[in-house]
Amino acid sequence: MHTITLEHETDFDGWRKAARVLVLNDVSPSEVTWRVRGDAPEPFEPSARATQLETPDNTFNVPAKFIALAQSAILHRDPLRFAMLYRLLWRLRGDHDLLARMRDPDLAQIIAMANAVHRDRHRMQASLRFREIGREQKSHYVAWFEPAHHIVAATAPFFARRFADMPWSILTWDACAHWDGHAVLITPGIDTAKNTAKNTAKAPMEDRLEEIWRRVYGSILNPARLKVPTGAGK
Repeated sequence: MHTITLEHETDFDGWRKAARVLVLNDVSPSEVTWRVRGDAPEPFEPSARATQLETPDNTFNVPAKFIALAQSAILHRDPLRFAMLYRLLWRLRGDHDLLARMRDPDLAQIIAMANAVHRDRHRMQASLRFREIGREQKSHYVAWFEPAHHIVAATAPFFARRFADMPWSILTWDACAHWDGHAVLITPGIDTAKNTAKNTAKAPMEDRLEEIWRRVYGSILNPARLKVPTGAGK
C-alpha cells in the first residue's frame, strides 16, 4: 500500500508529481491512499508511511483536456477527489479515447466536480461585495464569502485585476486572500486562525466584519509573519 500525503487541499502540483510516479511504477488505484497534511487518520487505522518509489526514465503524455479537468476538479471539496483523478489517469494510460466517452462513470463524475467548481467561482466573482474599513490613507476593503469548494486562492487573482487600485481582504472559513496592490497573499481561514471546528461557527454579522478583519490583520498579517505571496497574474 502506498500513502501519498499532499501539502494542502489544492496541491495540484504535488498530486500530479505523485500520480506520474505511481503510474510509471504500475501502482493500481486500489493500492494508493491519498491524504492531506494535517488530516487526522481514520479511527483504528494503522499509521502508514509513504513508500518511496523510483521515477522511471520512461514517460507518457496525457491530453491537455485531462490537465484542465484535474486542475478544476482538485478544488472540489469531495475528499475522494484525489483518488478519483488518479483512477481516471490510470485508465487513460491504456485507453486514449477515454475522454471522448462522456457517459463513462469516472469521467462523468470528474466533469461534474469540475463544473461545480466553475459555478462556485462564478458565484464568488458575481456576488462578492467589499465593505470599506477605515478612511483615506488607511482605507481597506473587506468582504466575507462562504465557498462551497476550495476556490479562494484560484479566484483571488480575478479580484486583484478587477480592483487593482484598492487594498482588500476576502475572508472565508477555508482561507483568506489579501491584496496590497502588488501581490495576492493567502493566509489561513478564519476557523483555522481561531481554532474553531469547521461548520460549527456561523457567518459573521456585518457589524462584526471589521472586528474580525482587525483580528486577522493583527495575528496573521503582521509583517514579521507574512508568507510567500501568490502572484496575481497566475
